Amino acid sequence: MEKSTLLKSVGEGFRFEEVTVDELIAGYKNREYTVQEVVQSYLNRIEQFEKIYNAFTFMNPNALEDAKEMDRLYEEGAELGPLAGIPIVIKEAVDMAGYPSTFGWAPFCKKAGGIELMPTKDATVVTRLKEAGAIILGKTNIPAFSCAYNANNSWDGPTYNAVNRSISPGGSSSGTATAVSGNLAVLGVAEETAGSIQVPAAAQALVGIKTSFGLIPTTGVTPLAGSTRDVLGPHARTVQDAAIMLSVMAGYSKEDPKTIAAIGNIPKEGYTAFLNKNYLKGKRVGLYGPGWRTQELSDETKKLYASAIEILKAQGAEVVEDPFAGTGLAEYVSSKNTFLGMETFFYDLEKYLKNLDPEDKTLSIKTVFDKAGAVPWTEDGPLALVSDFVNEEKAMADHSVLPDLTEFNEVKGELLRIIYQVMEDQQLDGFVYPQMPTAIPNIQEENIQSTTISEINISGLPLITVPAGYYENGSPFALAFFGKMWSEAALIGMAYAYEQATKHRKAPTLIR
Repeated sequence: MEKSTLLKSVGEGFRFEEVTVDELIAGYKNREYTVQEVVQSYLNRIEQFEKIYNAFTFMNPNALEDAKEMDRLYEEGAELGPLAGIPIVIKEAVDMAGYPSTFGWAPFCKKAGGIELMPTKDATVVTRLKEAGAIILGKTNIPAFSCAYNANNSWDGPTYNAVNRSISPGGSSSGTATAVSGNLAVLGVAEETAGSIQVPAAAQALVGIKTSFGLIPTTGVTPLAGSTRDVLGPHARTVQDAAIMLSVMAGYSKEDPKTIAAIGNIPKEGYTAFLNKNYLKGKRVGLYGPGWRTQELSDETKKLYASAIEILKAQGAEVVEDPFAGTGLAEYVSSKNTFLGMETFFYDLEKYLKNLDPEDKTLSIKTVFDKAGAVPWTEDGPLALVSDFVNEEKAMADHSVLPDLTEFNEVKGELLRIIYQVMEDQQLDGFVYPQMPTAIPNIQEENIQSTTISEINISGLPLITVPAGYYENGSPFALAFFGKMWSEAALIGMAYAYEQATKHRKAPTLIR
């Protein structure tokens, strides 16, 4: 990657820090700068900081050529998509043709001495983003098999938090969060099975949208629980940018049957139509309490949450204390395995591998792991955490048949029943919790506590995180708004109203 002369004209500063989608596109249309200049400026910044933060696994060598083509289209006055010329990043777990699918695991990475798995086509969501005009800068780092709240066990080494290198970046969308928060890209694709959109967003002062299960196609995404829990969503620095990106990503795809459920559940006017500074006025929202979970909030979290609640009320919202009191939900959840749904891991993985290269009939779990000479579900492997569902015995089963999901479906149904009943009884529009009960821990910690995992993931409900302040040690604090299935638009409206009233996010100062 060659140095550009662009930075010489703007000094040591970065011209596009915290720039929004609308601001960039307005600049393109007004000929204030070209897409090539913007992309080169981001590439310069990545070159400057990548060795320190390690957000990327692979860079796109064609990014400048893609930018040049976009400039030509702008010059012609062509009708362009909503992300025309916007620099974005893609999580390593999401397929891009020509880029190896490594799962973040050394035995699947040629660069690390392992085998190579090469997708022959883009994931559906990547196709949509390209069609919208986005310029993909590269793919971003993840933990092995996306099964950790940091990227410490990635073949590419740890990713560091853009806000503070000593604290966890969140995971598994670690690299995406660092790239977007650190102004190494404008937007990023994140993915979640058990907190992997919301945790890194909260940890790095970002907006993250954990979408309703089935809203966005996950074809071409390495699975953990593809048939039950896995979802894609945006990472952005503002609610508006997240809404713009979500409008591109969401919707039915014939390649992914579960997205049939999204038909009729996406606002025709797009998610940005709900960006209203007064959206919280008259809304009733439920607050975190022991009826949901008996886990205590730290004293500092209580103070930050209380401040956020006062702002919500000042914006015209009504708050309802502990709406789940007496429902038995906390006791019910604590009696269940929080990794329910991962019964489908091998079934989903076999489907993923066969889709990787439909012409290669030899691709299967057996052939791939035999060739790799290792498996990830050993006692000290990256999937040890979910060993109840991912183990040697189940690896040898028939992967053409969907496993028995009776227990998962029963628990999902009961969670939805209780949540919907509480919303009806209390006339709630949604809930707003502190996303974490305590400050983000240091980067060596394997676990990050949350108030919403795995209740949200098993039930399939949507959730949006929004920056809501900082702990005394500088660790970001975030609110999580969530509600009924397909309520992304309303959640975006509430999060936007809160964001505009507070504007808590601060651009991190990256170190060299």
